[in-house]
Amino acid sequence: MLAALTQVPVRVSPLRRLPQLLAGLWLYGASMALQIRAALGLDPWDVLHEGLTRITGLSFGTVTAAVGLLVLLCWIPLGQRPGVGTVANVVVIGVAVDVTLALLPSPADLLPRALFLTAGIVLNGLAAAVYIGARLGPGPRDGLTTGFCARTGTSLRLVRTVVELAVLLAGWSLGGTIGVGTVLYAVAIGPLTQAFLPLVTWTGSRPAS
Repeated sequence: MLAALTQVPVRVSPLRRLPQLLAGLWLYGASMALQIRAALGLDPWDVLHEGLTRITGLSFGTVTAAVGLLVLLCWIPLGQRPGVGTVANVVVIGVAVDVTLALLPSPADLLPRALFLTAGIVLNGLAAAVYIGARLGPGPRDGLTTGFCARTGTSLRLVRTVVELAVLLAGWSLGGTIGVGTVLYAVAIGPLTQAFLPLVTWTGSRPAS
């Protein structure tokens, strides 16, 4: 899905697509914060981020940005080239998640936590579609996956599964939270992103409608 989008040229000026990119990245960080406050399980990369946060004492956003930068360095041997969206992904999401965490309460009861989790997953799917649909470069983690596929000829599904399982196990070993939210995210995020993507993808003079 992502690989197909990035291969199709878009003639619209990047400046016109930049607000959509930034909005999508900010919403993505906010959706991460909702899932963190729910404390019912995180997606694989955020399990790793939380585990690293526990052992380093750094903020969640700082760890997210640092991991994104390290992943970006892995692009070099894969021959991947970052875009504006790739760099913005590292910076904006880290700031957005920290700001949102500072504003969100930590609910104790199960119902508000479940609502936070549901809202976080749905918003994450929308946010991913919005920033991918701007077509200004993949995020570091997406680029890592597609880079491995291009270099090895392995299927996207297999590479993504292996990478995310490795990240999940690493994060869990560091104390990251795995739970029902982890399973729900894995099941729902693909269909949600695919459903939103046609509504927000730039195909010419304006986003598709």
